[in-house]
Amino acid sequence: MKRILSIAVAFILLGCLVFILFLKQESGEETLCRNLIIVIRDSVDRPFLREREIVSMLKNVRLYPVGRPVYRINTDTIERVVAKNELVATVNAYKTSSGNVKIEITQKMPVLRVFGNRGSYYVDDLGSVMPADYRYATRLPVASGKIEKSFATAELFKFALFLQKHKFWNLQIEQIYVHSEKDVELVPRAGNCRILLGSLDDFRKKMDHLQLFYEQAIPKTGWEKYEMINVKYKNQIVCTKK
Repeated sequence: MKRILSIAVAFILLGCLVFILFLKQESGEETLCRNLIIVIRDSVDRPFLREREIVSMLKNVRLYPVGRPVYRINTDTIERVVAKNELVATVNAYKTSSGNVKIEITQKMPVLRVFGNRGSYYVDDLGSVMPADYRYATRLPVASGKIEKSFATAELFKFALFLQKHKFWNLQIEQIYVHSEKDVELVPRAGNCRILLGSLDDFRKKMDHLQLFYEQAIPKTGWEKYEMINVKYKNQIVCTKK
């Protein structure tokens, strides 16, 4: 009888031990991260950021999760580190039920290439600076001249964003040149004339008037007739003939 009781107690203890180990595993205390899954959601349209760069960033600060206990992995810290990359717009890191860590990333989109007073760089669709990089093989307006970063990421950024989202002007403007006093000159893709926009104050109204001129006057006269189209002054279009 005592032997049967001892065996029963042993089975109960063994069962408790297995149950405790199971609970530990379920809680993640014994589960190791099996894989790091990096999803760059807009990589087809914006082939700027590479998965290996994210892996390298995490390894450099000892946050690479693979092989580490899941319960020790801090996904909030991973998000903060990845967000420091100048190409990242948003990042979401989390643990999966299968013992993986997944990082979902969207990238910034350049809207303007700048050759300014302090070097070359891009301005993105959030109004921040992106580093100059050969991988940005996309057609963007190029701005050059007397450009400070404060002007590039404020007034000039808003104008570039307007061009990008405007069905007509997105196809027309190729270059932007900034003179002293922030006077802006535009170089269209078609024709040899220049467009003097002046300051970027009320640029939408100026561009609307210019679009009417494009649609109504240019088909009758042709591009070759004009050297300069001046829309600098309110409600006026002054053309200089060649």
